[in-house]
Amino acid sequence: MLIIPETRLIFISFFIFGLLNNILYVVILSAAIDLVGSSTPKAIVLLADIIPSLMIKVSAPFFIHKIAYQVRVWGLVLLSTVGMLIISFSPQASISAKILGICMASLASGMGEVSFLQLTHFYQEKYSIGGFLSGTGGAGLMGSFIYLIFTNVIGLKIWISLLIFSLLPFGFVISFYLILPTPTLTDELISYQQLNDEQDSNHFWNTLNKIKPLIKPYMFPLCTVYISEYVINQGISPTLLYPLEDLPNWLFSSYRDIYVVYGFLYQLGVFISRSSINFGLRFRQLYWLTLLQFLNVLLTLHQSIYNTPFTSIWPLLCLILYEGLLGGFSYVNTFMSVSEDVPKLKREFSMGCVGISDSFGVMMAGCINFWLESKLCSIQVENGRDWCLNG
Repeated sequence: MLIIPETRLIFISFFIFGLLNNILYVVILSAAIDLVGSSTPKAIVLLADIIPSLMIKVSAPFFIHKIAYQVRVWGLVLLSTVGMLIISFSPQASISAKILGICMASLASGMGEVSFLQLTHFYQEKYSIGGFLSGTGGAGLMGSFIYLIFTNVIGLKIWISLLIFSLLPFGFVISFYLILPTPTLTDELISYQQLNDEQDSNHFWNTLNKIKPLIKPYMFPLCTVYISEYVINQGISPTLLYPLEDLPNWLFSSYRDIYVVYGFLYQLGVFISRSSINFGLRFRQLYWLTLLQFLNVLLTLHQSIYNTPFTSIWPLLCLILYEGLLGGFSYVNTFMSVSEDVPKLKREFSMGCVGISDSFGVMMAGCINFWLESKLCSIQVENGRDWCLNG
């Protein structure tokens, strides 16, 4: 009989948690142009995919400790599955129904990220955090790649592709109950739980005071990196287009395909960088990542407006990959820094709180993109480049 070491089971379990928790989020963003069409700003999908998740993350520090992990797992399975079914079976013209389904999947994603990051506190961080972050990166890669294969290569209908993805959340149950080892509660962890119970009488202000020290070193740099990269992903990249006759027809048969390929390359970069922690690669200067990502915003804006410096799509594809690398490095190094720097009695709480910042950054980017994408497209049309008007 094959005996799998407990550390490997921990890594596998959390990898699955990260993979399944993020894959529907990625698929929905990859399908944004298919869900709402080329004439509707893709920011509407981004906001529907992030605002419910952000609401859960912001409110979670005040109540989530009262809900058992088993209840959380079943809750996110129900929300994400029903949400994807609504998206799949909604008529093409019914954008409002699709938005409802996206919101349900977003609620599940937010609750899952908070819960699984907190759950890493009860296991060896090297394997639990490393597994979860690699899984979230893998979700980006697999979600965008499988959607690309389903729609661009195989030619499946959009609703069938989305319906297949609706089956994935049941993997949470398998991983949680059949693969994940039972944690051993040490005296330190028991003291942490008792401390939470004692502070309930003044819970609101105690919670705020515990959040404040996390803002400057961890939450602000992560938030600003996500603002930059999602301004690129959902606001600028839909306008980074080239004539179809200049592109390889085996990959690009429509302008819509360019958007999907950009999404895949971004997620490939995220997967590589989020997995870097398993190889001992660390980057502790979080604010440098913020600066580098902002420079990418300026470069892609210049490309969209003036159609330079990239006269070919190939260097631009490399830039999108690099953008994903920076985003993944910021995410993984932020949470590893929290696990290393924050005292153990505050670590479960802190891991859940810091996740607010990336969702808040994405929401801010979505608000910017409502105006930005249409503005860039109008500028291009005025200069004789009307590709952004084509689906």
